[in-house]
Amino acid sequence: MVRFGTYRYWGHSRLWQLDHWVAGLLIPLAIWVLINGVDDLVIDCAAAVTWLTGCGKPPPTEAELDAAPPKRMAIFVALWHEHRVIQKMLDNNISRLRYPTYDFFVGAYPNDAPTLAAIREAMKRYPQVHLSVCPHDGPTSKADCLNWIYQRMLLYEEEHDVRFDMILTHDAEDLIDPDALRWINYYAQEHDMVQIPVLALPTPLREISHGVYCDEFAEYQFKDMVARQWMGGFIPSNGVGTGFSRRALEMLAERHSNRIFEPGCLTEDYENGFRIHAMGLSQRFIPIHFRFGRPIATREYFPRKFGAAVRQRSRWVLGITLQSWEHHGFSESMRYIYWFWRDRKGVVGNLVTPLTNLVYLYGVATLAWAESTGHAWGLAREASGISPFVATGLSIQGLHVAFRSWCSWRVYGLRFACGVPVRVVAGNWINCFATCRAIWTYGNARIRGRPLRWVKTEHAYPSRSALLPDRKRLGEILAGSGWISPAQLEEALASQPPGRRLGEHLIDLAFITDQDLYAALALQNHLELGKPEPEQVSPHITRTLPASVARKWRVLPFRVAAGEIYLAGAELPGEEMQNDIRRFCSLEIRFRLVTPVEFEELAAEYLVVKGEAEAIEY
Repeated sequence: MVRFGTYRYWGHSRLWQLDHWVAGLLIPLAIWVLINGVDDLVIDCAAAVTWLTGCGKPPPTEAELDAAPPKRMAIFVALWHEHRVIQKMLDNNISRLRYPTYDFFVGAYPNDAPTLAAIREAMKRYPQVHLSVCPHDGPTSKADCLNWIYQRMLLYEEEHDVRFDMILTHDAEDLIDPDALRWINYYAQEHDMVQIPVLALPTPLREISHGVYCDEFAEYQFKDMVARQWMGGFIPSNGVGTGFSRRALEMLAERHSNRIFEPGCLTEDYENGFRIHAMGLSQRFIPIHFRFGRPIATREYFPRKFGAAVRQRSRWVLGITLQSWEHHGFSESMRYIYWFWRDRKGVVGNLVTPLTNLVYLYGVATLAWAESTGHAWGLAREASGISPFVATGLSIQGLHVAFRSWCSWRVYGLRFACGVPVRVVAGNWINCFATCRAIWTYGNARIRGRPLRWVKTEHAYPSRSALLPDRKRLGEILAGSGWISPAQLEEALASQPPGRRLGEHLIDLAFITDQDLYAALALQNHLELGKPEPEQVSPHITRTLPASVARKWRVLPFRVAAGEIYLAGAELPGEEMQNDIRRFCSLEIRFRLVTPVEFEELAAEYLVVKGEAEAIEY
């Protein structure tokens, strides 16, 4: 009995000491939570005012977008080890963009041979794609690569006697909205920098790390950017989907020794947003508008694993907080101090917030224990004097989470938005580890006197499924292109048997031919069309797949170039088909659509019919 009593005394004593120390931490944490919450509340209120009052010009109509004189645009894409995605990016965007005059200038380094080969392969198909090779090995920084792309553009202008009016920046994983250039062109009539929204593509709920990006970018584009613009702050470029007028870039070149993009900065997009505003040039962020069932925005996949997310966000912390602080300090004019504070507070907040989460959980646990046992112990008693202070800060944070949930719901739906509270906590820990990594990287580079290098993030380009919302129906393409009349389309839809595909039914009715159908399917799915020429077919490559697999899926490998294997097939490439093919070949797949007759001609000439083909490793 004595031992039990001693144990109880010792346990209560230790708990009291722990609660006492945690309560001591709670005071500065509560102050930080309150200050940070009030800061966020200012932005929340400003955004609410813009939503309720509809401040600014209404969004342009389709007629107004069409009426704006089209400016010639150059799209810059800086690359380092992006050979797996750059061709898909160019293929999909060039086939989808609804704009008359644009060119892609794609930059790479001499020591990145696979990426150079992929760009050169794309240049064979698209005359509007141009290669810019940096004069030195990489990686250096994205800004350095962009500066050399700009020089390549100037050389192209001299050679072809043209002039680009707008320069856009994009990354190798970007899915550009089909109407993005039209919107940028419209607002560029009055502004020198135009930023179109950037939103993450949806992923399954189980992918928590990527879900954090979905929530944060939805909130940032819906709320923070519009509030920032309404309050007169500078608009930081998002790095992609940003259009700069030629005048703005020439002024940057003149003021910064031809370094349009600061080569020593890892977040040159943020830096240029500040520089352009400081020069007195007009900026415009285009709020999210929904047209044709989709938000007008640049879409992409962000890192989907915890470690990759930490690496990418460490670059953001390095550039926006640490490097920006080094370059500017707080010596800028008073109108920027608030925005510098807001952009840099994360270096403290990212470290403090997880600790706040732990203290909150401990407080809930001790309160529940005290209630269940009837003992007057627990953090609740120790912190009772500041409980109103804590409650105010937590209430503001709760309102902030509600705002984020609303923004996420607008883009991704109610079911996805219900997971925001969980992803807020996950995001706190990702940001904490990213900040620790950034501080270590920055300090180590400064101590050793080394420059900060381009932090590589693995990119994945969206699959065909991500393009389906923008894809026209087959009947619309056939009727719109004149293959059939609207009356014939209505007749076919009315008489289409269950389970019969529309294209096959139209052939049965003799309204179209096989060639017409496959031409429309190629347009619908952004695929190359037609039987490859004999000089394009390598007999060695045609034996890559076993004959049974090739016959099963009606595909024939015929070429390997720039890290991709080219397949000619009579069926659209589904996920099951591609997964089966990847069992025999690890290269990226590029598909070419051929008619059934054309496939049989290829099969008769190249497919092994006796036995199985020898598997070739790639």
